[in-house]
Formats: sequence, C-alpha cells, structure tokens
Amino acid sequence: MFKPTPNPPVTPTTDPASPYESIDSRKLNEAAERALDHYLNPAARIMATPSDADPMYLPNPVYDTESLLANASENLGSASEMLNNFAATLDNGHRRTALGIAQLVMLSEVAVGQALDNVEPKT
Repeated sequence: MFKPTPNPPVTPTTDPASPYESIDSRKLNEAAERALDHYLNPAARIMATPSDADPMYLPNPVYDTESLLANASENLGSASEMLNNFAATLDNGHRRTALGIAQLVMLSEVAVGQALDNVEPKT
C-alpha cells in the first residue's frame, strides 16, 4: 500500500528541548537567564546613580526658588502649547474639554510667572 506522507523522524530518547545538549545551547540558556533576570528580578539590577539623573528633579537644596519657578513656568508653557495642538485634532465635545484644561494650565503659568516676578534674586 502506498503512503502519501513519510513516517515521522525517529527522535532520540533524551529531551530534545534540554538546554544542555551542547555548549552552544548552554550559552544560549545562560543568556536567556540573564535576560529574564534583567526584566523580572529588579533587585538584581544596578540602580542608577544620582549623577545619572537630572539633578533638578532630585531633592536638592542647591536650587533656589527662582530657578524652580522658572522651570515650572517653562513646563507649564510647553504643556499649554501641547494641549492647544492636541485640541485642534479633536471633535467639538472633546475639544472644549481639552481647551478648558489648556486654559487652566495657562492660568497656572501666569500665576507662576507672577510668583517669579515677586521673588527677589539672591546676589
């Protein structure tokens, strides 16, 4: 009798998915373990040193009120601009909401600017 498909290949008695079949598979398994530890074991990772981050956003008494207010004013101005650009892409109902949020951000920017004007520079 003719069989249209051949017999399946004979598999070895050992587990074909064993990570220790050869030296290359051992290296591959070690690399996989390192990758899993990197993503799933945060305690094993080395945390960033404070010098790697922007020091303005760390609790640092070196920055005076004027510098912090100036930075906040710039951030609020950027947020207001992004909200206005985003509102232009929305339909009427959502546009009003986004423009309302943009107006609150703009008012906050004005308040921070006024506080910045009231700060006496240290010389």
